Amino acid sequence: MSDEPIILERDGAVARLVLNRPDKKNAITEAMWAAVPGLVEAAEADAAVKVVVLASAAPGVFSAGADIAEFTEIAADPERRRSNQRAVRAAQDRLMRCKKPTIAEIDGACVGGGCGLALACDMRLASGRSRFGITPVKLGLVYSLEDAKRLVDLVGPAHAKSILFTGRLLDAAEAGRIGLVNDVMSVDDLGPAVAKLAGEIAAASQFGVRGIKHILGLVRDGHAADTPEALQMFLDGYDGEDLAEGVAAFLEKRKPRFTYS
Repeated sequence: MSDEPIILERDGAVARLVLNRPDKKNAITEAMWAAVPGLVEAAEADAAVKVVVLASAAPGVFSAGADIAEFTEIAADPERRRSNQRAVRAAQDRLMRCKKPTIAEIDGACVGGGCGLALACDMRLASGRSRFGITPVKLGLVYSLEDAKRLVDLVGPAHAKSILFTGRLLDAAEAGRIGLVNDVMSVDDLGPAVAKLAGEIAAASQFGVRGIKHILGLVRDGHAADTPEALQMFLDGYDGEDLAEGVAAFLEKRKPRFTYS
């Protein structure tokens, strides 16, 4: 494995965006934030890739959050404050808007910026030993509006206030109960569960998957009625090869072999 602190690995239909700084508990530096958009774009550009998984190179720790060692330097320089904020926002927004489905595979501490990165994914699966926290109040900082909206969209305003006002750590069971993660399982079951979910998504019509992800993005951004683009995407499906294959597979009682990439 590369010694870069964040890397992109490809394995067939799955690309893995790997946090690779285990000696620092995957604390995320500004340079790591800045690398994320380009890595996401590389995964999008690879026609073989159907799903992107965000994970850690080391078991037992997902990410301790932003690199606090940089905070003194950032706090002392107004331009660094702005550049760091831009890098964080660009990384999370680019991951959130990845055209391909994204899954966060969480094992261990998922705190601060690490939790923010996980929340930018479409789905989150976690081991039972995972812990979650968003801790700006413990540092005398304010959480950004965009980050707060992602949290509220997942858990609702009451749970978001409890998490943000206290900066407390949630165990995996509570995270699952309030919807912060999709599912919680044993450490041994986590990897296979992520692989199974990724495989199911990869086997589905990618025209359908990506179109639906785009539609859900419009809902997230405040649209409540069809836009002309959304309506056209719906109508275009009737002319696609995937629909013909899906119907044929259903009638022939076999698994479809979709070709859209």
